[in-house]
Amino acid sequence: MLKINKRFLIALLTFTLPFGCIGCSDGGSATYEQISGAEAKALMDSESGYIIIDAREQYEYDEGHIPGAVLIPYGEIADRAEKELPDKDQLILVYCRSGRRSKIAAEELVNLGYTNVKEFGGIIDWEYEIVK
Repeated sequence: MLKINKRFLIALLTFTLPFGCIGCSDGGSATYEQISGAEAKALMDSESGYIIIDAREQYEYDEGHIPGAVLIPYGEIADRAEKELPDKDQLILVYCRSGRRSKIAAEELVNLGYTNVKEFGGIIDWEYEIVK
């Protein structure tokens, strides 16, 4: 029978468990990808069939948003996503004002089974066209 040093095993588990699944949302490997605004713009210019989600509130959206963006406030993602985003493999680009809410929204989308989610931060850093 194999004899295992208990101190070694405890040290190994203590070190490896916290790092076992960094960024995993479902206990597996599914997660969203964080990209820059420039990378998001390049995708918008080169891809088709994507959707842009603005995760802010209505009044913020009304003050200015990225052309073609659909408003789904981050707190409503769980309730609205499956109805408004039926294709779980569609490229979904998510932003908010500064990047905090878009990260929450992107994580929620992944938790709901969406497979191609890219979060690109906030409109405050967006250097391209905005619709007012």
